[in-house]
Amino acid sequence: MSKQDSKSGINFDGLTVLLYLALVIIGLFNIFAAVYKPETHQNLMSFSLSSTKQLAFFGLAIVLIIIIMVVDMRVYEAFAFPIYILMISALVLVLLVGSTINGSKSWFMVGGIGLQPAEFAKFATALALAKFLQAPRSQNLGFFGRIVWFFSEQVFGLSRIGLGIPRKTLEKLDTYIIAGIIIAMPAVLIIIQGDTGSAMVFGSFAFVLYREKIIPHWMLLGGFSVAILFFLTLILGVRDLMIGVLSFTVIGLLIFGRHTRNGIIISIATLLVTGYIFSVSYIVHDVLKPYQRKRIMVLIEPSKKENRKEAWNVNQSKIAIGSGGFSGKGYLQGTQTKFGYVPEQSTDFIFCTIGEEHGWIGSFVIISLYLLLLSRIVTIAERQKDTFVRVYGYSVASIIFFHFAVNIGMTIGLFPVVGIPLPLVSKGGSSLWSFSILLFILLKLDAHRKQILARQ
Repeated sequence: MSKQDSKSGINFDGLTVLLYLALVIIGLFNIFAAVYKPETHQNLMSFSLSSTKQLAFFGLAIVLIIIIMVVDMRVYEAFAFPIYILMISALVLVLLVGSTINGSKSWFMVGGIGLQPAEFAKFATALALAKFLQAPRSQNLGFFGRIVWFFSEQVFGLSRIGLGIPRKTLEKLDTYIIAGIIIAMPAVLIIIQGDTGSAMVFGSFAFVLYREKIIPHWMLLGGFSVAILFFLTLILGVRDLMIGVLSFTVIGLLIFGRHTRNGIIISIATLLVTGYIFSVSYIVHDVLKPYQRKRIMVLIEPSKKENRKEAWNVNQSKIAIGSGGFSGKGYLQGTQTKFGYVPEQSTDFIFCTIGEEHGWIGSFVIISLYLLLLSRIVTIAERQKDTFVRVYGYSVASIIFFHFAVNIGMTIGLFPVVGIPLPLVSKGGSSLWSFSILLFILLKLDAHRKQILARQ
């Protein structure tokens, strides 16, 4: 499924392009279905229709793709950091002069078209992270490693009681911290804008760091444990959960606490877990905005009276998807869709339209297309010998997977409603353009992988 040119060494992945086109076309048809009103005359080429606007956005995406393919492959590597700095500057600027839409000050309005820097920051961060991880890692202690070594071993003397930090960990500490800063900087700025959903996407880069053996197994498992503990805090409450934590601590100390090292580790772990539990309660009830808190609590207590209004979107979404049955009600025949029961159905809840009008078959097809696309991207990433392209490829896969999993998860009530679009399918120019850029930069780099290999 690839086009090859033996003379130039170009190897272009045609299957990925076909999957991209399939998802975009499915999106165009379903965006039209989501806004279709049978009782009114609708001109298919009228820019008052979201589907027509999306078609125009797709036309501009084709222009961007052509530019990406024409530009020399070395530009993406050479200008990775400048592109990242440009996007960080845009995220700062939008806080100063941007427009507020749906409670998020994250939009530039240009000629009536909204541009969202947070979307473009994803591919910029992927390029910057790939560029940083491409550099050979030093086997000596870096700046941060020296600081930690000094305090842990020289000031506190932790090595004398067996808690000295391994030198290999200290050697990687600068990589952990700098990579973390590259990922966290755009995420923090996006949170300040009020767009928590887009900021969460940057957490998907943890899979990239895991693939590159920057973070170990226990750290990735720790991240999942933190997420589980978050929901346990909300489900059980601070008091009941603390009783459980203290009970496990006592049992752990009785069994393993005879050794000083084990006792210290258990005590430190208990303090960290306790601090986290109380911080979760404080953040959810005192820091989050009311609508953000309700979106989370809808998952925990959907039937509670004060959560019914927030649960409306998810309930109607599940009704729409469930009513589609096996084969769906037919294109443009969805009643939940037609009468507008599900808000934001052309953007965040576009999967409802697919589920209602095309049923289980349509849902299976769209999910299969995403899984094929993700499988293809991972295959492309794995066949790279150049670290820059491999890291960028896994970044693309991680971002698309996060969007795909969270968007579908929130439409069926498995994840809070956080306003994350379905890649290439949901309405939105910024989203379509950013995913097009994200994907086709990878295809451009992969097409020239023999040339990249030859220069090494």
